[in-house]
Amino acid sequence: MNPSLKKFFEKPIFILLAVNIIVGLFVYRDYGLSWDEPLFYDYGNALGYAYSPQEWFSGHFDVDNSYGASGDDHKTRGPAYLLLARGPVHRLESLGLDQASAWHLINFLFFQLGVYFLYRLSTRWMKPYAALAASALFAWQPMLWGHAFINPKDPPFLTFFLASVCLGFEMVDRLSEGNQKVITVILPAVILGITTSIRVLGPLAGLLVFIYLVFVISQKTHLSGSVPYHPGMGPWLTFFTYGAVAITAMFLTWPFLWESPVARFIEVFRMMSDNPTNLSVLFGGAVYRAGELPRRYLPFMLATTLTEPVWILLIMGVFTGYWKLINQNLHVVASEAKQSPHLQRWNVVLKTQNIISLTLVLLWFLLLLAYVLIRKPAMYDGIRHFLFIIPPIFIFTGFAFDFLGEHITPSWLYAGMIFAILLPGIFGIAWLHPYEYTYYNALVGGTENAFRKYETDYWLTCYKEAVEELNASTAEPIDLYVHREAYIADYYANDNITVQELRGAASQVTSGDTVLVNTRTNEDRRILRDVPPFIEIKQGNALFCIIKRVP
Repeated sequence: MNPSLKKFFEKPIFILLAVNIIVGLFVYRDYGLSWDEPLFYDYGNALGYAYSPQEWFSGHFDVDNSYGASGDDHKTRGPAYLLLARGPVHRLESLGLDQASAWHLINFLFFQLGVYFLYRLSTRWMKPYAALAASALFAWQPMLWGHAFINPKDPPFLTFFLASVCLGFEMVDRLSEGNQKVITVILPAVILGITTSIRVLGPLAGLLVFIYLVFVISQKTHLSGSVPYHPGMGPWLTFFTYGAVAITAMFLTWPFLWESPVARFIEVFRMMSDNPTNLSVLFGGAVYRAGELPRRYLPFMLATTLTEPVWILLIMGVFTGYWKLINQNLHVVASEAKQSPHLQRWNVVLKTQNIISLTLVLLWFLLLLAYVLIRKPAMYDGIRHFLFIIPPIFIFTGFAFDFLGEHITPSWLYAGMIFAILLPGIFGIAWLHPYEYTYYNALVGGTENAFRKYETDYWLTCYKEAVEELNASTAEPIDLYVHREAYIADYYANDNITVQELRGAASQVTSGDTVLVNTRTNEDRRILRDVPPFIEIKQGNALFCIIKRVP
């Protein structure tokens, strides 16, 4: 076998990524623009202004010009991901791909980096086959699969937060082994800076890395007299460099900070901590304001929008994971009883590092969940703002896969069990395509039963399919009034269709006009409620949007 091909198959994660990418290449054109995308991509297109030397020296440079048409809304959102993705997107557009499809493909490819780093981080504690199973369970969550295409905000933050933790832990390991060269911290620091530029909660990843460093240094300092390790100031100075490079990367990729870095960062942090908004949210059949949702909102959404096996495997993984690592420590002590006490302590410390790093991963999930439950910030759109807290859930499922792999024989039976665990996600992706992000599991009777009780296509991605059906139904000039976010429908409308916002123009609607209404917060029941649907976009009994023809 070719050495490169052999190396590929020796890293099973590459097989999973290849499968995902091949499938993604077949389906990425199917997804409609979401509510947040057009103006956010306009922000990305405008960013070139901030990095143009010609504009810098023009004598009238104004950084506000780099925020796009929605500057007041998006300038406080760090644009690092947009800066990274806009080049590949423009390349795809130059090859003839439309903007929405180009962004959806690039979004999905960046999410695959998140799958890779989840696998890479998991292999610190478990066998590769268990890490692979956990990564597949993560990648094939219908809700995540859908967001991976249509969401340029939350999955990129998940990916870079995960990368920051993974690379940060590996950096600390190298520092503790005496590798204190500056180059050791450059990539982890740049990734942390990008993470922070995507969302101001990024420094939490750096805090996890710092706590891990403090533990490792404190433990090994006690052994410095008996082991060839010299803590000195090297690790601390190197870590200081890590922080300085991260701050620099954040500053360079976030034009909003350029005029007043500290004050503006604090301003954004305060605003994002409470996530202020007046959006309405459908929850349990009632409509709430985003800031008035009950505390059970996030736990409920976590429980019902991930596939059924996840939480069973999580609980099992927490117990088996710690049991495994603690027993490894005891085994080290027992098997090396004849060695010197100092060497025994050294080996125990190495094993204890695994327990500490794993505990930090668990706290990554638990502390942020506790923050939401205690502070009750405004929440909406399911768990999309909290996608970055769920990788620990899947890392711990890997311990369950590891345990089962050690106790289930033959191998074909174990493989069949893995397939059965993955099947709900695979089925959900196939059944709901291209609305996978609307997934609810069997705890609430699936997406069909969740309809009218909980939000489904809250980002209005159904507009694409609805307008394309309208395009195919007539070549005559018609007016299409859209109840909300008309710019999404306008992107897909043929030239014979004039798209207008319904709000503020209801008096202009006449007989023969068409009206597009979505079912977010059951709005279709309030707008032209007695007019029968002309076009319906739905999956099973879950209705996402309707086009009505005014009689």
